[in-house]
Amino acid sequence: MRKIVIINLLLILLVSCSRRKSSSPAAVNSGKSPDENKIVIGFSIDTLALERWQRDLDVFMNTAKEHGADVIVQNAGNSVEEQNRQLLYLADRKVSAVVVVAKKRDSLTETVQKLRAKGIPVISYDRLITDANISMYITVDTEKVGELMAKQLMTETNGHNWYCILGPNEDYNMTLMKQGIGKVINNTPVRITGTFYTAEWNYDLSYQEAVNLVTSDRIPDAIVCGNDAVAGSVIQAFSVYYPEHHIPLCGQDADIAACQNIVRGLQDFTVYKPITKLAEKAAEYAVLLAQGKSVEEIVPARDKINNGYGNIPVVWLQPQVVTKDNIDEVIIKSGFHTYGEVYRK
Repeated sequence: MRKIVIINLLLILLVSCSRRKSSSPAAVNSGKSPDENKIVIGFSIDTLALERWQRDLDVFMNTAKEHGADVIVQNAGNSVEEQNRQLLYLADRKVSAVVVVAKKRDSLTETVQKLRAKGIPVISYDRLITDANISMYITVDTEKVGELMAKQLMTETNGHNWYCILGPNEDYNMTLMKQGIGKVINNTPVRITGTFYTAEWNYDLSYQEAVNLVTSDRIPDAIVCGNDAVAGSVIQAFSVYYPEHHIPLCGQDADIAACQNIVRGLQDFTVYKPITKLAEKAAEYAVLLAQGKSVEEIVPARDKINNGYGNIPVVWLQPQVVTKDNIDEVIIKSGFHTYGEVYRK
């Protein structure tokens, strides 16, 4: 009898606990775990092979986390088709906003439309997506990058025949850079004798183009490079095929290898882009858009750029020339690279 009483008491306690759990306000009101209520941002990038993009992503993810958001990263591996597929995957995951570093500027029109149809804001990051209904564009002023390159290069050489070894033609930043260069050299003796576009950012191709230049009768007085990695491939070609001569050249991004080449006298200068600030701002804007804020609310005084679809709100950050004379102040003091990294023996 005593055993039966104990069993009955246990049953009563279990039923009571079960009722209290089922009437819990949290269970009734949401039915979701705290993580399910968290903002999730999609970050789509064409490749993470470059040091530059790895730095951008690290800063972006840390900033998003500080603002209470998770990030789903999709690396397209340099494939337009894969980037489109991955963006649709992000839409299926019901992310709250998407930030895109586009592989090809005009390849995402339909996919962006599908994202926007689901109410997902799309931020074009550092490379303008054209012919698509993007929410906003955030970048370093690439036309200004071109202007700075041309102005500084005119102080590095008296020669008037310049050559451009740029990135892929489909990267709209290359168009903007050339526009900036053109503004400065217009009505001067300087002329661009040729432009080579490095398909897929394949540095074997930029290396070979540099070899073709220095082994022909087309040796230019200066070379403008699409980024520091392109400049590095050109320097490599010079070291093999033109070792006793120096052709002034420049790049952009302030990669660590470029900074080392600058202090060694192999690269004349780079253009530093405030990547940390760019990634931080993009993450902040993505979270605010995900929370339902409008672009007008988060960036009240904004410029616009026509991307072929319409006039898109744009946020410009300003670049800065880095030479051996100011590299300590701009690069090291800011913490972008350390003294030991730049002056590594």
